[in-house]
Amino acid sequence: MSSSFDWSQADHVITLFRQASGILLGTQGRTGCRVDLPHNGVLTISGDLHDHLPNFNRIVAAAKLHQENHHLLLQELIHGPILVHGCDMSWRMLARVAELLLEFPGRVHPILGNHENSQLTRVGVTKGGGNSVELFEDGLSLTFGDDWEQVYDAIDQFLLAMPLAVRTPSGVQCTHSLPDAVLMGRFDPTVIDRELTKEDRIGPDGGAYLTTWGRRFTDEQLTTLMEVWPVKRFIIGHIKIDGGVRRVNNSVVALASDLDDGMLVRITLDECPTADELMSRATPIQVLPFDGDLM
Repeated sequence: MSSSFDWSQADHVITLFRQASGILLGTQGRTGCRVDLPHNGVLTISGDLHDHLPNFNRIVAAAKLHQENHHLLLQELIHGPILVHGCDMSWRMLARVAELLLEFPGRVHPILGNHENSQLTRVGVTKGGGNSVELFEDGLSLTFGDDWEQVYDAIDQFLLAMPLAVRTPSGVQCTHSLPDAVLMGRFDPTVIDRELTKEDRIGPDGGAYLTTWGRRFTDEQLTTLMEVWPVKRFIIGHIKIDGGVRRVNNSVVALASDLDDGMLVRITLDECPTADELMSRATPIQVLPFDGDLM
């Protein structure tokens, strides 16, 4: 995929993010901050990416977006481990996804992760190499000079437009995570049915904040969520995983796509595989065919 935008020009990048934001907000099946996918088609699901460009390129190729009714879910795009002149340049991963949205509107679904939410709310977060929010800002300043804040505003609009959840008609729901079980008393499950407010994005009680940060779940909690939403299976990211995929329990499978052992899962939109079936379908990203630099 060749870019139609000149990434060295701030006005071109601003236009890119504004157009992609409009596509996200206008996606067919969107209700509040949730997208309900159509009954027919194929969904390729990736876990956390964290600016891993080789894995991103292979995931995009595997999604076969040029085929009708093929969809791609992406998450945790920013804040990678590699710095350029001491700066995080992962705004470029957001731009790559924005370009995909323009080429395949309604079929590319970046969902809100805790790192995107932290960048949006300016709350410090780290991947071990310093404050990722500040390093991201440094990358924008390095690239765009005096125009960096205008680009930042356009990126904010793109992050604001990201859905919190994507759901298939068969009852598979993708969110970056789920609320910690011990915090369910604070959680408003109707958050995925409405537009997010500023308060939803702020910890410790915001609905979007809780949905993107949890790591400890119980069967009782998950049963409650499945009844309220309603959902039969969850596919999430966020959890630290060796091997790229983990069966958390009968209801939840977690994916990671940001390392050389990263995985993806593909399902048809009319099926609801069991957790064990999802585990058996997990595909190592590094073995996927890849011909050339897509982005």
